[in-house]
Amino acid sequence: MNQQSYCLDANVLIQAWQSYYSPDFCPLYWQVLNDLGVQKRVFIPQMVYNEVADTEDDLGKWLKKSKIPIDKIDGNVTEILKQIYAANESHKYLVDNTKQRSLADPWLIAHAIKAHACVVTKEIKVTAANSNRIKIPNVCDNMNVRWINDFQLVRELKIKFSCKVDAKIQGELF
Repeated sequence: MNQQSYCLDANVLIQAWQSYYSPDFCPLYWQVLNDLGVQKRVFIPQMVYNEVADTEDDLGKWLKKSKIPIDKIDGNVTEILKQIYAANESHKYLVDNTKQRSLADPWLIAHAIKAHACVVTKEIKVTAANSNRIKIPNVCDNMNVRWINDFQLVRELKIKFSCKVDAKIQGELF
């Protein structure tokens, strides 16, 4: 039986790094991601990799050294991208061309379809009927692609973290 693979969105890495899984206090999360990369359980599409690695901040530097596989754009992915846009007129609103944002979003979904992977994103579904914006979960639902957030990923993979007080700090507390 094939194990489920997970296609990571940039926001999963960025938000985790900047807040709740900061390497300052949760370095194990980043080691787990590396281990999952070695096991080919998680991967990042080329466009998502570029979005993060090109920033040259600490997360970009970490990603460049990580063992998370980068899925390159190929003819299959390009064909799937065309199918995504052809499947629903609203899918063109996934990318915000005026602000040059979300450029990797349709590629994320195309790579996930190619790999039969689950998309992992921090985005939430837009439900307002009058919205001219569409999000990754909306397109995933339209294309029958499974999607979850990173907390669901942790639960699904049964990742457990251990907490401890740094010995230096522990002496100060007690």
